[in-house]
Amino acid sequence: MPDNGIEPPQKTRVILVGVGGATCSGKTTLAKHLKRILPDSVIIHQDDFAPPQELVPVHPVYNVQDWDAPAGAIVWPKLVKFLRQVKETGKIPHDHRSHDHLNEQKVITVEDDVRDRWIQVFEGIKKRRQQNGQERIIWGLVDGFLLYWNQEVIDLLDVRIYLRVPEEVLRKRRHERHGYHTAEGSLWRDPPGYWEQIVYPGYLEAHRDVFIDGDVEGGEPGDKVRGLIMLESLKISMGEAVSQVCKVLEQVV
Repeated sequence: MPDNGIEPPQKTRVILVGVGGATCSGKTTLAKHLKRILPDSVIIHQDDFAPPQELVPVHPVYNVQDWDAPAGAIVWPKLVKFLRQVKETGKIPHDHRSHDHLNEQKVITVEDDVRDRWIQVFEGIKKRRQQNGQERIIWGLVDGFLLYWNQEVIDLLDVRIYLRVPEEVLRKRRHERHGYHTAEGSLWRDPPGYWEQIVYPGYLEAHRDVFIDGDVEGGEPGDKVRGLIMLESLKISMGEAVSQVCKVLEQVV
């Protein structure tokens, strides 16, 4: 402690955790469970960086707005700048607004003992770091359906997680949704054929380079996304997914 008796401010270190996968794969649900466990954590929704509705490109063949083509679905320079700012400052910019809360939130629970055990683990880590004069950890949970397309975004992520779900399950979940709220507050509903013509082809296009031989549906990760942690979501419960990720995050600090 300095002579004046005032503790110097604790330095911070931001760890960005990418939680990616197709629409309706469970990534936002997983990110929200992690936020409830990790102290000093925030969620950054990639959807908040979509262009204004009037600027979303129109598909050249089907003549409908294409919210899923990777090049035009996200304002990439804006997202990259935002993530860099969070990394440097440890804070969400004060003018940032999210519209995720407007979307339908399906409840998928995690067992109390799983949640409580990991809360205890990470609170213990925080306390020990504070006592040892180490950096305070800020967790940035970045959730997005196009998280592993842009290399600048990939390189900013410290941990990279990918949830994979079979196409027929994704399709069923998507059709059961009532739509998506845009930043402007309007409700987007998929027109007929949108999944088959736009959404799923866009997902495959965005992730071919992530997997060996372009096998998005069943292949192993390639070299584009280093250290990609695969979660085959239908084969494990949400509690198991949370535990697998928390074990990785525990090692990061």
